[in-house]
Amino acid sequence: MFDVVVFGSANLDLVVATPRIPLPGETLIGSAYAEYPGGKGLNQAIAAARSDAAVAFVGAVGADEAGSRLRSEARSAGVDVELLTISSHVPTGRALITVDEDAENTIVVIPGANDEVSAIEIPGARVLLAQLEVPLPGVVEVFEQAQGRGLTTILNPAPAIALPDELIRSCDIIVPNEHEVELIGGVDALLERGAGAVVVTRGSAGVSVTQSDDAEDGAQSWAQRAFPVEPVDTTGAGDAFCGALAARLAAGENLRAAVRWAAAAGALATTIPGAVPSLPHASETAELLTDEEM
Repeated sequence: MFDVVVFGSANLDLVVATPRIPLPGETLIGSAYAEYPGGKGLNQAIAAARSDAAVAFVGAVGADEAGSRLRSEARSAGVDVELLTISSHVPTGRALITVDEDAENTIVVIPGANDEVSAIEIPGARVLLAQLEVPLPGVVEVFEQAQGRGLTTILNPAPAIALPDELIRSCDIIVPNEHEVELIGGVDALLERGAGAVVVTRGSAGVSVTQSDDAEDGAQSWAQRAFPVEPVDTTGAGDAFCGALAARLAAGENLRAAVRWAAAAGALATTIPGAVPSLPHASETAELLTDEEM
């Protein structure tokens, strides 16, 4: 029995630092280059594990050095990788990331083996968490399966694409950022189409939460302020939030408490370069929350 099952992508992130995001057709000189384990699925699985959840990861990598590195990184974080398959004919996915001096980024993903991720019978768990860097039919199928088995389902709709009704109806919680939420129809439309709650991450503006009319705690909408930090790279902050949110919900916390923990984890993730290296451990998140209460 796992706390969280993550269904999603695994990539090797190729990250370049530049003074600003280049304009179309423009060449800039970068100031640094690094390679990090990444992919929204892997990031979120590790983020959940570092928030003390027992995590299984369902995904795919290539039979290459990058794939071996990603499997090793997940295992080192305590993530179960028995369901992280190895493709013999396509390479591990890549993400090309540019980070500017204001810690903003642009990302281009080359799916590779992620395109081979398909629905399976998910193992026993409390929470299912997925994103959209793997084929949509598989996401729809595992969400319907999870809902039928009573799991809490969380969808991070990134990259933002049109969502079928059957997927939205299977979502207890949808977690877009402030740009993605408009691209997938807006908060009101998502709730009208059957989502249980919409949690919108808004960077330095914090988090807004809107629940359906039948929310157990009776609160329809509320906000969580951002935690003050000095950001150096926002890559992975949303994944830190989603993984931490899933972990705390699996631990039995209510949505308000879980969002507060996740907001602290997301803030800490902006203070260290790279996605996986920046994902905070539970002790670090707890320390930030304690400092804010003093």
